[in-house]
Amino acid sequence: MGAVFAVHAACIRGVEAVPITVEVSMSQGLPGITILGMADMSVRESRGRVRSALRSAGFDIPRRNIVVNLAPSDMRKSGSSLDLPIAVAILAVSGQIPLNGLDDCLFIGELALNGQISPVTGEVAYQLLARDEHLVLVGPAGGQHVPVAGIQHHCLHDLSRLALGIERAVNDLPAYTVEMKSLPQLDFGDVVGQETAKRGVAIAAVGELGMLMIGAPGSGKTMLAQRMTSILPPLDPEEQQEALRIHSVIGEPIDALLAGIRPYRNPHHSVSSAGLLGGGRPVRPGEISLAHGGVLFLDELGEFPPTVLQALRQPLEEGCVRIVRVEGMFCFPARFQLLGASNPCPCGYLGDHSIPCTCSASAIERYRARLAGPLIDRIDIIVDVARPDPSLVIQGAEGLTTDELRQIVLCGREFRDWRRSRQGIHEGGPDGSNRLAAIKAANIDEGAERVLLGLARRGNLTGRGVSRICRIARTIADIDESERVTESHVLEAGVFQGRRPA
Repeated sequence: MGAVFAVHAACIRGVEAVPITVEVSMSQGLPGITILGMADMSVRESRGRVRSALRSAGFDIPRRNIVVNLAPSDMRKSGSSLDLPIAVAILAVSGQIPLNGLDDCLFIGELALNGQISPVTGEVAYQLLARDEHLVLVGPAGGQHVPVAGIQHHCLHDLSRLALGIERAVNDLPAYTVEMKSLPQLDFGDVVGQETAKRGVAIAAVGELGMLMIGAPGSGKTMLAQRMTSILPPLDPEEQQEALRIHSVIGEPIDALLAGIRPYRNPHHSVSSAGLLGGGRPVRPGEISLAHGGVLFLDELGEFPPTVLQALRQPLEEGCVRIVRVEGMFCFPARFQLLGASNPCPCGYLGDHSIPCTCSASAIERYRARLAGPLIDRIDIIVDVARPDPSLVIQGAEGLTTDELRQIVLCGREFRDWRRSRQGIHEGGPDGSNRLAAIKAANIDEGAERVLLGLARRGNLTGRGVSRICRIARTIADIDESERVTESHVLEAGVFQGRRPA
């Protein structure tokens, strides 16, 4: 009669770690290891790694028929994190290691051929699963250990230490510390001659509004976007944990996230739909999920494939992206602030005061048509960014700095939160999710209503356009700490409505 032993394990599905039970049965028959349970190639290759690691660690390889079952069997498993639990289950079922404490542990880790345990991506996701399952996480020591509250996480360096028993084999993991000096420090004071654009960035940051900058090459659009996260409030613990989980699964650096800085992503315009939204095999999150809680900057917006841009509409409205595959539906968080930049025409100098535009009327029309569409209609603020005067650049003139803009943003958001609590508006409520509710929640006075009506009629604005101006005006009023939206707020909002592509 064959012996059976099971250990707790996990693998990554999307951005979450899902529990896996590794069951090992050892019986008479042809020696070998058979893996069942919809294992992909990376899991099936673990047979060779496990054999070599067991031999290098000084254990015997049982000359028995070993069957490894990965339950549940109806879910595809991928990745190398199942190496360690498979090895532990084989050693336990063959009686080569003590069994005490194994049932209380969740094992993850890739085995090197010499028996050492190598790090795997997704450490934060595994920790969250271990916390939910009330298990002790046992795995390798990665380069960037992120301590998660309420979880015991122990480190196992080498497979050979398991002969001592799990309690004596593991060590505590040191917390990973971030040196702020090593992080890039960018200041809005370096961007000269763009005070109107800086004001637009501050309004977008307070109201969490989308923004498009249109201007000639070298006008400072990219510099403005790169500094956006420096004026946003730090990540709160829940946002930070969610962002850390996503970046951990992908294997992206997390220093800035640990310091509370919001993520900033700047994909190239050649990015595929799967690269931007997520996909692949196995399914992994894309750039919009890596920008979750932060800023997604799309430079040269007109060069992105139209199908890729239009696919952003659903994530912008719902704050998540849903990807359906044969193995099921994957839902990735994607609440981000969209920043875009574009030239006004193919040559980039349409409307420039110094350099004449060399594009034909038809070329300009085609280029503007690429910027038009449902996505642009969902971008709140459009700013014209002109090239700065060379004398300002030479003199090093400095306008609004990061510290000043951050103070504007923090005060504006604080007043917004106070106003919402007074009006009984919940987070993400009528301020933006519903057009009529957004207009009503703006609390517009009579003079501002007349101005708004004039702007709507002259600009032939749709319902979405009217509600967009209301959102911008309401945000400007929050910056001014005004409970009511006045004429000046609506007029300034009309300026930031910009020249929209027809």
